[in-house]
Amino acid sequence: MLAVLLTTIFMSLIGVSIVNVALPSIHIALDASQSDVQWVLSGYALTFGVVLVAAGRAGDLMGRGGLFVVGVVIFTLASIAAGLAPDADWLNGARFVQGVGSGLLNPQGLGMIQQYFRGEERGRAFGYFGTVVGFSVAVGPALGGLLIELGGLHLGWRLTFLVNVPFGIAVIILALKWFPRPLFSRPGSLPLRATAADDPSNRAAIRNRKDGWRSLDPVGSLLLGLAVLAFLYPFVESRTAPITWALLPLAGILTWFWILWERRTARHGHSPMVNLEIFSTASFSNGVTIMALYFLGTTSIWVLVALYVQEGLGLSALESGMFGIPAALLSSWAADWAGRRVMKYGRRIVIGGLLLALLGLLLSMLVIVLQAYGYASPWWLLLSLSFIGLAQGSVISPNQALTLMDVPLDYAGSSGAIMQTGQRIGTSVGIAMITAAVFFTLDRFSWPVATVVGFCVITAVVLVALAFAYKDLRDRRRSGKAIYQATA
Repeated sequence: MLAVLLTTIFMSLIGVSIVNVALPSIHIALDASQSDVQWVLSGYALTFGVVLVAAGRAGDLMGRGGLFVVGVVIFTLASIAAGLAPDADWLNGARFVQGVGSGLLNPQGLGMIQQYFRGEERGRAFGYFGTVVGFSVAVGPALGGLLIELGGLHLGWRLTFLVNVPFGIAVIILALKWFPRPLFSRPGSLPLRATAADDPSNRAAIRNRKDGWRSLDPVGSLLLGLAVLAFLYPFVESRTAPITWALLPLAGILTWFWILWERRTARHGHSPMVNLEIFSTASFSNGVTIMALYFLGTTSIWVLVALYVQEGLGLSALESGMFGIPAALLSSWAADWAGRRVMKYGRRIVIGGLLLALLGLLLSMLVIVLQAYGYASPWWLLLSLSFIGLAQGSVISPNQALTLMDVPLDYAGSSGAIMQTGQRIGTSVGIAMITAAVFFTLDRFSWPVATVVGFCVITAVVLVALAFAYKDLRDRRRSGKAIYQATA
């Protein structure tokens, strides 16, 4: 089961990173406008982020295995459509649908890990999850560059989408074979793990069964989806339409209405889309904040490296992708190492990972400055970025486990989706903010200066994440809680 989940999550995440190096080929091969090219990335990110929480709650209520398979089917079919796209409009439509499929399957993956693994097993499972996340983000550009090199201008970019298809077909077959039956059933009714929802005296579970589709909270889903859309849209479209910044106040208003609606739903005895009480759990609220800040900063590292290497140094897309390979391998090792020890060391592993990220950022800035003066080769970045890889493995997987450990199992999917939504928002805001700072600097200075400025902004964000990690550690010590509370 874990192999199926992780293969699919790898497929969906690499769908983001692999496309970065394909954008110039898409621009030429399809005669796409700059706005069309931007939406190849943005359309996927938007629909992915908008459906995450609603899909997570649907899995909590209806059964995670079935929705997982539905998401994989949608993602695979959309990958075929994208790979065969005759024009830019068709490609962007396929990317919108691909984002929906990814948004459906990702929270089910987290929810099933939470449901079927306990104690040390769960820590190791999240360790493997972190391995997949780190590896997919870093290896995607290298794989994309290789496919473009092999396929050429007109076929190479299509391969970056079609490469998902064999993975998708294999996952569908294995999920139907290995997942517990029935696929569509309430999580608590599956035989492998019992939950509080199985207790006949659990009134919330009884209400959920009586409410049926009403338990999905369609009004709450719509309000939150529109709020996320209004928040993300300006960050992905601001360069071509600055007026979209006017949507940010609307996003705040919609979020406020969503909170009021969720409180009203709970007050009337129904099941809300998100149990807002989970935010009063320090481990959850601190963990979501750390994850959002981490993705806000560090995701942009690979974007800046690709820009600096290709635009600033004139290297090829394949050479650009090579810079992330050592970091990807070390990220995989660190995630597995951290996952096996998260119950023993807790948030201290996350703090150590953030310190490694700061070290990697400082060393990378040093390499860029020395290269600008002719004292170092840019390939020294392979070494400095390796610390970023170690940080990625040490932060993502332990933080996943620590954030979700006190969350009730009946909300595992939706709470995991909230955390992933924070990642998507952090990624979109970070890329928009940091690349804006880089291009603003580039109008006046050289690529090395602009890249160092971008890395300085990332360093500031990581420092804030480090402060929240220390806060969570201090809160746990004051409350006298164990580092990790395993449920038998």
